[in-house]
Amino acid sequence: MASVVQNIKNHFGTLKDLSLNNQYQVNISGLSGFLSKYLETDYGLDADWISNNLGILCSDATLPTSSFATAEVKDNFQGINQQFAHTKLYVDSDFTFYIDSNYKVIRFFEGWMSYISGDNITDISQSRFNRNYTRRFNYPQNDFYSNGYKIDSLTITKFERSLNNSQLTYKFINAFPKSMTSIPVQYGNADILRVTVSFAYDRYILENPRGTNKANK
Repeated sequence: MASVVQNIKNHFGTLKDLSLNNQYQVNISGLSGFLSKYLETDYGLDADWISNNLGILCSDATLPTSSFATAEVKDNFQGINQQFAHTKLYVDSDFTFYIDSNYKVIRFFEGWMSYISGDNITDISQSRFNRNYTRRFNYPQNDFYSNGYKIDSLTITKFERSLNNSQLTYKFINAFPKSMTSIPVQYGNADILRVTVSFAYDRYILENPRGTNKANK
């Protein structure tokens, strides 16, 4: 028993040095030129507001995770079934944002998703207000990244309050908003309005897996 107590005392410092879930920073930037212009002209959103303010309004985020799709092989060994990984799978990540009184957060994601579905088209005969309107979706990317709707600059950084500057940054590759949850409004006790956006992406990169703490280098 004495050895167990001593072992706990030896590792007490480790138990105190645990990560908290409310220190993080989300950044959304690097929108294509055509998309940025569309958001500015049709939705009144400038690039500075998007890069400087949108991430701060993120009230809840999900660190990305992955899994493997596997194939099962039987009869290599009698009575044993084996599994082998063949595809890496990524789960959509959800981000919840506070909605500001000017509704810029709603306009940003509505505008981005409208651009994806081709609402930026300038042909009057194909105006989205035309009752015979048909959609022609934009390309996700092009060679010069000037008119695609996917971005490589959506990041979420997890850090701590301590001064050791240790942090992890997850960078999403080819990310775009896949869906927005409905936003309920009601009479009664007032609360801050929020919207949850689900992002799809091809993969993510852990940019600094060793952290930035000098002790980890």
